[in-house]
Amino acid sequence: MGSEIWVVAEHRGGQLRRPTLEALGAARQLATAAGAAVAAVVLGKNAGGLAAELGTHGAARVLWVDEENLDVYSSGGYTHALTELARAHKPLAIVFAASSQARDFAPRLAARLDTGLLPDCIELGWDAASGRVSAKRFINSGKALATVQVKTSPALVTTRPKAFAPAGADGAGAETVKCDLKVDAAQCYGKVKEYEQPAATKVELTEADVVVSGGRGMKGPAEFAVLEELAQVLGAAIGASRAAVDAGWREHAAQVGQTGKVVTPKLYIACGISGAIQHLVGMTNSKIIVAINKDADAPLMKLADYAVVGDLFQLVPALTQEFKRVLEK
Repeated sequence: MGSEIWVVAEHRGGQLRRPTLEALGAARQLATAAGAAVAAVVLGKNAGGLAAELGTHGAARVLWVDEENLDVYSSGGYTHALTELARAHKPLAIVFAASSQARDFAPRLAARLDTGLLPDCIELGWDAASGRVSAKRFINSGKALATVQVKTSPALVTTRPKAFAPAGADGAGAETVKCDLKVDAAQCYGKVKEYEQPAATKVELTEADVVVSGGRGMKGPAEFAVLEELAQVLGAAIGASRAAVDAGWREHAAQVGQTGKVVTPKLYIACGISGAIQHLVGMTNSKIIVAINKDADAPLMKLADYAVVGDLFQLVPALTQEFKRVLEK
């Protein structure tokens, strides 16, 4: 058995994505508990330059697969490459950020390695008695918190967005190991053809510290303008309930909930959202929840830290002006 905790680095346009640094923070905690080292895995032809950055954030070793067919993400290519690497080096555990990319290929990788996968973990530890990775994660649509283990090795783990602090830049640097691994184009099924870049001012939903979401109570797509004004003042991301997305008022990428994205911001402002269980799964672990709704008995109003009963089209503009006044001081 190996003595490393691996983190699979997610990158785009030559830049590490923030969730990778959160996964590195989780891996460093786990490695300390297990008495192991942290290693990062980078896939892609021109991705070797990320090794230095990964080293400053705590990776002692970086395994780099210098392969042109992995320059763009594909579920088949990533699964094949990581399967071969894991079989050769035998890490204790492999940690991924719970991004849409990891959710796509991590279950495939677990099947190939005949091992277990613990998704959306909020805490990681090491059970010295059993020599197993231990994790805490929500189950039953967020109604219960379970402590779970993987009996096999390597244990595969994905970390819930913003559940772990990003790894600090206090590492001593990393040894870079260039891996001689070839991936054929035929193995790269499920390949991403194109990335649509959001506007430079748009905040990524799962990475935002503040999320402003709208639901059926928004009445239509044009009415989301009041939320966009508030979001601009707060530097927030815009979310939506499934009802708003199904109605075509917002794109699916904005959906928060069981069939959308899980967010854990410091502040979640829900406007015109009743709070069906499917939505609560996606935002119930927000640090502070503010709900604005005409219906005082809506489920989300009972969950919220601050429940404001009233017309959102009067209250949200008033909030926007007040935040402007306070933040401009």
